[in-house]
Amino acid sequence: MSIPCTVLGAGSWGTALATQLARLGHDVAIWSHDPAVVQGINEQHCNPRYLKDVALPENLRATMELHVSVARARLLVPAVPSHALREVMTACGSEVTSDTVVCCATKGIENESLDTMADVLDHTLPERVHEAITILSGPSFALEVARGLPTAVAIAGHGEHAHFAAEAFHGDAFRCYTTEDVTGVCIGGSLKNVMAIACGVSDGIGLGLNARAAIITRGLAELTRLATAMGANPMTMMGLAGVGDLVLTCTGDLSRNRRVGLALGRGQKLDEILEELGEVAEGVKTARSARDLGQRVGVELPITEQVYELIYEDKPAAIGMMQLLQRARKEERG
Repeated sequence: MSIPCTVLGAGSWGTALATQLARLGHDVAIWSHDPAVVQGINEQHCNPRYLKDVALPENLRATMELHVSVARARLLVPAVPSHALREVMTACGSEVTSDTVVCCATKGIENESLDTMADVLDHTLPERVHEAITILSGPSFALEVARGLPTAVAIAGHGEHAHFAAEAFHGDAFRCYTTEDVTGVCIGGSLKNVMAIACGVSDGIGLGLNARAAIITRGLAELTRLATAMGANPMTMMGLAGVGDLVLTCTGDLSRNRRVGLALGRGQKLDEILEELGEVAEGVKTARSARDLGQRVGVELPITEQVYELIYEDKPAAIGMMQLLQRARKEERG
């Protein structure tokens, strides 16, 4: 069944998800504020800024008309950067119809409010659609999704709505699993980016594969502590949105956050790194919000704390890694 779908945001991730939906025969519009991107998608069937080498389906069309594109959607997929989600959804939230399912693909925690992306949607969308808010997360590099390579994700939300979103995306080599643990999926999808920066720093310094494995494992412990303190099911962290996404982002060469960490470990300055990257690395902002959220709920997040100090207090990378190694020993499950 073809569904009217609108993807908000034509970055790498939004373009990949729109491509997957269009491949399955849905009626897909992708919104961008960039006229060059809209023109490139509509006329050359490629995104001139992101995933440039991927040929996009001819039934995927782009638009700059935010309100019209939202009003038409039976499935609405926000995929803008986390710091822009509130502004975009505030601008168009009133256009979301009562039969629309919202499937948010944005990962992160807001800096000032410390809201998850699900919280942001609750605050900006009409109450009539709150039950229909779902969250998509999991180990899924945009380039591989756009190329149709095998991918599995989790979609969190209330029963029928999560299944509706999963059914819309599920097909070919793209598999969707469902869960009702919205909080766990939000936290897992956010903190894994911070851990990827930490792994990149360790690799950039040259601390070896043992150190990387230790950071991933203890990073999983941090994800789980914070998620469960906020009411999530700890088993969610053992699934796609937890350990699955964590391992991919910490080890894969396509990970923007890992690349940020690698450059920091090699002594580059953050501004220079982000300029060279040319895309958003969500872990940079999430390092601040996750640290603050941990302090709010009384959860110890030592790796997150070191990444925060490295990014925002200009702590030398080698010192940060050494301080992690010098922490007092403890029970592993503590």
